[in-house]
Amino acid sequence: MKNIYRILLVALAVLTFSSCEKFFTREPINSFSAETYFANENQMKMYTDGMINSWMPSMDDIGYAGYSVYNDLIATRTSTTFFQPGLFDATRQGSWTWTWARRCNIMIERMEKNGKGNVDEETYNHYMGIARFWRGYYHFSRLKTFSNIPYIDKVVDSKDSTILFGTRLDREEAFHLLSEDLDFARANCQAGKFHTAGRVYINKYVILTYLSRIYLYEGTFRKYHTVNPATNTPWTNKYETADELIRKAADCAGELIKSGAFSLHGTYPDLFLSEELCQDEVIWGRSYSVGLGATHNLTRYFNSSTLGQQYSGTKELVRHYLKADGTPVLTGEQTINQEFNGRDARLAATVLGPGHNIAKLTGETSPQVINMTWNCTGYQLVKWCIPDETHQQNAIDGNSLPILRYAEVLLNYAEAKELLGEMDKGVWEQTIGALRKRAGVTSIYPGDAGYVKDQWLRDYYTTGVEHPSELSDVLLEIRRERVTEMTLEQGIRLDDLYRWNLGDLVVKRHNGEGWGGIWITEDEYKNGFTFEGTKYTFANGGSVGETKIPITAKADRNWTLEKAGNGYYLVYNYKLEWLERSYVRPIPLDDLNLNPNLGQNYGWD
Repeated sequence: MKNIYRILLVALAVLTFSSCEKFFTREPINSFSAETYFANENQMKMYTDGMINSWMPSMDDIGYAGYSVYNDLIATRTSTTFFQPGLFDATRQGSWTWTWARRCNIMIERMEKNGKGNVDEETYNHYMGIARFWRGYYHFSRLKTFSNIPYIDKVVDSKDSTILFGTRLDREEAFHLLSEDLDFARANCQAGKFHTAGRVYINKYVILTYLSRIYLYEGTFRKYHTVNPATNTPWTNKYETADELIRKAADCAGELIKSGAFSLHGTYPDLFLSEELCQDEVIWGRSYSVGLGATHNLTRYFNSSTLGQQYSGTKELVRHYLKADGTPVLTGEQTINQEFNGRDARLAATVLGPGHNIAKLTGETSPQVINMTWNCTGYQLVKWCIPDETHQQNAIDGNSLPILRYAEVLLNYAEAKELLGEMDKGVWEQTIGALRKRAGVTSIYPGDAGYVKDQWLRDYYTTGVEHPSELSDVLLEIRRERVTEMTLEQGIRLDDLYRWNLGDLVVKRHNGEGWGGIWITEDEYKNGFTFEGTKYTFANGGSVGETKIPITAKADRNWTLEKAGNGYYLVYNYKLEWLERSYVRPIPLDDLNLNPNLGQNYGWD
């Protein structure tokens, strides 16, 4: 890993100082002066290595960034201002930066000038595909955020007022242009020598996986939203229809599946706790190593009263997990000591349940207990976390982190095929069935003998939301599977809610007031409950201690108990706000003042 970093640093140095004897006297607009660069493969590789170093998703992007955890199924002590009532406006919005476009376009234009004829066509097209992948990748990130965006496909100078003070393209046109970049990358980027054990390079497999994700996103976004949120006007279908995009998602996922290059790793927790990337399943990933001194601190973030937002699971998250026999749990009125019995193995790999051991600071190993000094719900998250208390206090994690993995390809393929009317038992067993079998869950195709409809799941996705949609049992099960397989990975849950037109769930959650936690019996409320040898009691006031959970009057950032059957749900109250305009962010006010032609997004004036 250190050697890779050295190469990337050298690449950046070469790019900055090559052919620039008068570097310190140049105009800033000409800070990249290597007019003859990109004349050979080594130069192309060094430049793209620099892109990886700068743009590969980071530890926080992958595991705990706010985008990943601010959703309906993860509780936080405080929330992002975007969801807090009356706090967010155009003065708070950032992300209107486009420096990445210049970096991509420099490579594309210089390659066209210097690279053609100097390297073989296959190599030339591969590196051109890498540059166009990144250009499409970042344009899509801006499109998800702002909907209508400019599309910058050339190096812009200070005199180009058409771009600098231009308008934004309609979302449909912008997506069409960025997809042309990504389709070029799909057609021309190789795997071969770029498909390495470290899973660091952009290659054909990475591109196919990413395309299956964004085509599904955009296709379903247009399917479930009747208007472009930037303008509140109906889709024109001038370029691609929703179904055509969903078809492309299925084709990209299907091509990767057919390649046979990947398979599901045998043990689910290994994907998130192993120092070595699980090469059978991981398509793109970040390698870490304690021995090489390349470590991160995800364990610390998920087990800290001071870092991050003190993340916790919820009762709604836990209810998504099936029993091992393939049937749903029909009630949430189970204690934490009961509800892990006979369940999908991914539950215990995501949320702390009985029988999870941890290495103590003393060197001993003992059952891990819930830390209610910072936990909101009683459901402590363990995915990504090394079971060692030393790691809870230091940035010493050496577990490598998957960015893209084969499981998501199977999920994307299953959803696309169902939406296209092409789901059958063969596709089911190849995708959802395979994921469930890996988790020790019996695969039952909806409608077959033994299948049990889950009314709670249907109600969750259709009742009390502003835009309920008709959902087949298969689609409901796919939505369940996306939760149980991909929770806490790269903001996928929030993306799913946005594209399904279910952003309301971010604020409705358990009861509209907060996040639902563990269920306790009436006796446990009176006398306390025990988890792994530690007793937890409830008090009508006072501070949160190691074993004392304060129950107070309903108010933001307080706990209450909600009567349910012969017991109570623990609820952490936190009021949030969702408005229809929230599907798109506002254009930052500073940028709008510099260029009024950008126009503001609908509802954010």
